[in-house]
Amino acid sequence: MPVEEARRLLDAEFVPPICRGDLALLPSNVRIIGIIDGEFFQKLAVSPKEIIEALGRGVRVFGSSSMGALRAAETHTFGMVGIGRIFEQFRDGILDADDEVAVAYESGTYRALSDSMVNLREALALACRAGVITERQQQELCSAMKARYFPQRSWRALEQICPPLKHFAETQPLPDLKRDDACALLLAIGYARKNDAAQAKRSI
Repeated sequence: MPVEEARRLLDAEFVPPICRGDLALLPSNVRIIGIIDGEFFQKLAVSPKEIIEALGRGVRVFGSSSMGALRAAETHTFGMVGIGRIFEQFRDGILDADDEVAVAYESGTYRALSDSMVNLREALALACRAGVITERQQQELCSAMKARYFPQRSWRALEQICPPLKHFAETQPLPDLKRDDACALLLAIGYARKNDAAQAKRSI
């Protein structure tokens, strides 16, 4: 999602994907943090301990979509707020591997160069419901993508394996769970800020 589009949902400071040590560098006046994407391959990933320490300082931390969903599933019992379907699937044990949300991206622009497994699963489920593929094909195609290293996973690769999927993708937009959950997180933070302002006004 372009930053300009994200800003239309929430007036906030947007920074690159989080990595180990970033939380400690934030100014002390930051009271709400939203984690969506994070680095884990190029740099050390943000740890649950860092998030718990931020929560202990009274900072509210929201997470969704990717690294945010992973860490929220691990620390929601300590107070981190998980948002969206991907968080719920990790929290409930439906998903249990980091590579489900991993993508390769272009350095500098952060443009995705591959598709996440969670999005591919959702798209294949949609294709199955539409009768484009059978349930068995859905399972086989999911297994084929899961067996690949995450930078090699893409809808285009699925179309090469199963040509009917190409026409299916041309007739409707493919689902993007990560994007949907990111939007939900931005809206949730906006609501939390408005609620804080209302409470502060009532206490005056």
